[in-house]
Amino acid sequence: MRPTAPLILTAVTLVAAAGLTACGGGSGSDPDTVKVAYNRSTDNKIRFKDNFLAGVKREFEKANPGKKVKLIPIQAQDNDYATKVQQMMRSPKTAPDLVYEDTFRINSDIKAGYLRPMDDYLEKWQTWDRFVDTAKAAAKAEDGKTYGIPDGTDTRGLWFNKKIFAKAGLPADWQPGSWDDILAAARTIKKKVPGVTPLNVYTGKAPGETAVMQGFEMLLYGTGENPLYDPKAKKWVTGGKGFEDALTFIKTVYSEKLGPDVSDALDPNVGTTVFSEWLPEEKLAIDLDGSWLGQNWLKSGGKPWPEWSKTLGQAAMPTQAGQAPGKVSMSGGWTWAITAKSKNPDLAWKFIEQLQTKKNAVEWCVTGAQIAVRDDVAKDPRYLSSMPGITFFTGLVKYTHYRPALPVYPQVSSAIGEAMESVTTGDSSPGEAAESYGDQLKTIADGATVAKD
Repeated sequence: MRPTAPLILTAVTLVAAAGLTACGGGSGSDPDTVKVAYNRSTDNKIRFKDNFLAGVKREFEKANPGKKVKLIPIQAQDNDYATKVQQMMRSPKTAPDLVYEDTFRINSDIKAGYLRPMDDYLEKWQTWDRFVDTAKAAAKAEDGKTYGIPDGTDTRGLWFNKKIFAKAGLPADWQPGSWDDILAAARTIKKKVPGVTPLNVYTGKAPGETAVMQGFEMLLYGTGENPLYDPKAKKWVTGGKGFEDALTFIKTVYSEKLGPDVSDALDPNVGTTVFSEWLPEEKLAIDLDGSWLGQNWLKSGGKPWPEWSKTLGQAAMPTQAGQAPGKVSMSGGWTWAITAKSKNPDLAWKFIEQLQTKKNAVEWCVTGAQIAVRDDVAKDPRYLSSMPGITFFTGLVKYTHYRPALPVYPQVSSAIGEAMESVTTGDSSPGEAAESYGDQLKTIADGATVAKD
């Protein structure tokens, strides 16, 4: 649940965006109030981010007498949240001062002129030296300037239910060595544990980047080097065998009914259903998903599940045939960015500094089940003992990949979602879907593509 070039909103889209749940307005002209827009979970039981920000707000207002923080929660799925925020950032009357930006969208918003560079602040901020280089790069634009402060990252792998595995005669220390091993386990579960969905791989257009990054790219990046974008040629890859192979895996999952019902898989809220129902109710055996899932099952989460750490195991996602390095992960994350039309950028920066005190940085990584992007946080005892599995998922960082940090990536992602959906529903073969994607890619990238066998 993490996730176009700047969206051009039709009148219909504007009406829809305006109807999204959001409280408060834009920057206005109050020099003593910083307005902070962020995404609120669509699950009304989950408010850990809201509670964290409310605590930072209290600290900030106490430390800065006379200054106020107005939190603007936007309750929506990732794509709708991005649409709403982009709409708000277009006008100084509605633009928040500070906005929570997914790293995969930040470059398109930079290109659209929605965000303000932070280099003048970073030059004087010693804490910036604590951040790992990969995290810094995620918020840097093609102009070399930095537009966001990352507050954590994530990794991805396979979650599996040990009880279901035991019924199927599968090991509790399961670690597949290839895609075929995953499918073999799923087929065994289908045969020996009826009534259980063997394997969830996110797919389709409606789940957005959840499907593309956690589903497709976890497969694609296990097929070979630079399978999506060639950084040396500075071109997007089309015609790649790995692309078709990844689509073939998805087709196999859904055509053999190893995955959820197609209608459920294509639901935009499927990610919420996975952690709130399918996993805790033991309806799902294997889930290709993110490092943050455990936060939902804590006492402070939306679905307290005390047994989860004993019931669920974690395994690394293998490369396609087990070829070196043998494992694969994808990483993303979110950043805090100052809007270009903010009336109070200095106050917004001060709030970022409050968010990034050592205490608050650790608190957010613990509360939000984040993988630390600061060296001091990564060594903190509270972080290291914060969540069962945190050591496992932190260990995947050395196998991880980041999406191409380019403005057109959201459009590429959308085209991938269409390709996934077409093979999931059976409307296209993997070859046909790959060819259609290639055609779209040439338009999206203005011909800047390279064919790979």
